[in-house]
Amino acid sequence: QVQLVESGGGLVQPGGSLRLGCAASRSIFSFDVMGWYRQAPGNERVFLASIANDSTTYYIDSVKGRFTISTDNAKDTRYLQMDSLKPEDTAVYYCYAQTHQPRLRHYWGQGTQVSVSS
Repeated sequence: QVQLVESGGGLVQPGGSLRLGCAASRSIFSFDVMGWYRQAPGNERVFLASIANDSTTYYIDSVKGRFTISTDNAKDTRYLQMDSLKPEDTAVYYCYAQTHQPRLRHYWGQGTQVSVSS
């Protein structure tokens, strides 16, 4: 069974930075796409950003220019660097991975809390 393990998260002041990590029980390059969603209290889980195996990235407008996905090949880990954090970024952040063959499948991390407050 595929497992995604998240790291990072925590409490930061507005304008600060955090980095989330996402590793897996198999090579991250075995997935077609990886990325992050977040879920704020009382809200639905929403897509934030993704990276494909060809390194193509996509970000929603509200995080574009502030969040960046990167990869550490040696550690076989994807990272979400979050800069210029705002209180409205407070949420539980979930790493996900997606495979397309032989059929579409999604895998989820356990979630990690990010709180932005002064």
